[in-house]
Order: sequence, then C-alpha cells, then structure tokens
Amino acid sequence: MIIDSQYLVSFLALFFCISVFFSFLINWLFLKFSFNLGGREQPQPNQVRWAAGVKPAIGGISFFIVFLISISVIGTLPRETSYLLDKRLIGIIASSSLGFVLGLADDAYNTNPLAKFIAQLSCAFILIISDVQIHATGNSAFDFIITIVWVIGLMNSVNMLDNMDAITTTASMCIIAGLIVVIAVTVPVSNTFYLVMLVGVLGALAGFLYFNWHPSKIIMGDTGSQFLGVFLASTSILFFWGFKDENSNEFIQLKQFVVPMLFFIVPLIDTTTVTIRRLLRKQSPFIGGKDHITHHLVYFGLKERGVAVVLIILSLLSFPIALSLILGWVAWTWISTFAAFAYFAVVFGIMQLVYNIGKRKRDEKLAAQSL
Repeated sequence: MIIDSQYLVSFLALFFCISVFFSFLINWLFLKFSFNLGGREQPQPNQVRWAAGVKPAIGGISFFIVFLISISVIGTLPRETSYLLDKRLIGIIASSSLGFVLGLADDAYNTNPLAKFIAQLSCAFILIISDVQIHATGNSAFDFIITIVWVIGLMNSVNMLDNMDAITTTASMCIIAGLIVVIAVTVPVSNTFYLVMLVGVLGALAGFLYFNWHPSKIIMGDTGSQFLGVFLASTSILFFWGFKDENSNEFIQLKQFVVPMLFFIVPLIDTTTVTIRRLLRKQSPFIGGKDHITHHLVYFGLKERGVAVVLIILSLLSFPIALSLILGWVAWTWISTFAAFAYFAVVFGIMQLVYNIGKRKRDEKLAAQSL
C-alpha cells in the first residue's frame, strides 16, 4: 500500500516534535532526580577527560527509549506492521539494543576492553546474519570482514568523538539527516519504517542537545555513543553502501566508498588522525586523551561552541557533493569519484594543518607557564 506523501510528511513532522518533547522530558527528569546516575567525577584508569566536574552520563537512555517508541509507533501507519517481521529490521533492533546494553554496562562498571570488543563483534555478527551486510566485493569472506570493520570501527569512532560538548550529538544529527534525505529520494514511499525510526532518533538527539550544548549539563556516555555507533553503522550499510555498478567486473569499486566517506567525514577524519598520531607515538589508540581534532581546534583559538559549529558546517558541506552524485546531477565517473576522494584528502590535510598549529600554540603556552 502506497502511503500518501502529504500524510507521510505530516506524520513524520508530528512524530519528530513528539520525539523531541519526550527526549527533553526524559533528560530533564533524569537531570532533576538522578544527578549522580553515570556521573563522571573521578576519571577511570588510563582515561583523560576534557571537561572537569560531575556530569551525568544519561543521555543515551533517552535515545533508546525514543528508539523503542519509534518501533511501536510504526503500527499506526497503514499496512506497515508487516515490516516488523523483516529480518533486517529485527537485526537492527537487536544489535542496537545490544549496543545500548554494552554502553550502559561500560558507564556503570567500566567494562573490560576484551569484553567490550566481544560485545561489539556480536553486534556485527547479528547484523550479518540478518543480511545487513556490506557487499563491496564478490567474495563473501572479504565482505564479511569489511562489514565487521565498519561496525566495530564506527562504534569506536563515535565513542572517541564524544570528547567535547555537543560534538557527537551534532555529528550524529547531520548523518541521520543525510540518511533521511537519501531514503526520501531513493526508496519507494511505501517503505516508511526506516524513516520513522530515523526521525525518532533525530528527535531524541535534538531534545538532548538542549542539555548537551556547551556548557553541557548532561553527556550521552558510552550508553549513547555505543547505541548510536551500531545504529548508524547498520542504517548506513542499507542506504549508503549500495551505490555501485552492478555489472562491473572490478573486485572493489571505489565508487561504493564515496557516499559513506562523505556523510561520515567528521568521525572518519577524527578517528584516522588520532589513530595514526598515537601509533606514531607508540601509544594505544583506544585510550582517552586530549589529542582529538576537537581539542586542537580549541588550542587553535576556537571556543567550544565554535568547534561544534565548524564541524557542523564541515558535515553539511559534504552533503551537496554526495547528493549531486546520488541524484545524477553530476555524472558518476572515475573523475567524479577521484574528485570526491580528493575533496576528503584536502579537508583531511587542512585539519592536520590546524591540528599542528593548535599543538604548537598549546606547547608554547605550556612552556610560558613553566617559566
């Protein structure tokens, strides 16, 4: 059954407002009555935090509650309940739920890294057996590995990006907005479940942003970042990784990597930068530290709110490039594919330059204070 587009837009707009309201209310109630829930007063071993003081790590709970509401709400749409039996949707719900539980346990008990990795690996396996898998090659073993790397990598990337007020929140909002747009222009309007689910989580993030904008009162914690990581990984596999030439004989098509690269430009640049630089310093890339792109933008001279705004702009600048290729406004040839990768490389290079200038300014300031 094809749902009237005007009805669908009205429904999604109403549901977005409801999601924002519930998210705001849930976070307000937690902040008022459970201030110490997930509070980060003392840093965990081998963990360095940017902000001082106690901040409840409860934002992720509101994400998951609204996520569950979005699943139940789908039954109000005509003939949409049949999608609840789709194995892909079951896989996304199951893996996202496991990601939430993993993050909740990590916030409460500082989970052992090996146990955390096993849980993340389980999230990837759930998606694969649910047919939520990247098909980048003609070899199932290689596709299996690429999917695992994407899911676990993104769960850790989103977690690492949650190092300053509003950064992960706004980056996730931009990515989800991109997912909504891509679905709206590429998927038949009769399949609305994913739109409802994404709009719900977008509303949850919007309601949370009021409390997470600098100076924040609440952080999302691992509860939020792990849930968002697997949720974004799974939905992006379905709607960002499918743009390729089906009749091509190439083993791996670079074209297929363009859309995910552009929409995830902020977490990819930050994680790549931190990982490479820490490995060069012979440090583990999996511990906390004040060496992220966000931190060096502050060392460079920006205020924390300015950092969030800059990264929002960076995300939004990538959208027109991706959409112009998806919608055929620009012919998708090897030249345009190369141009997209060149754009990413230029932005990455600019951020490295800013990083180095910020590092030099920080070192000069520390040297002056030691005199």
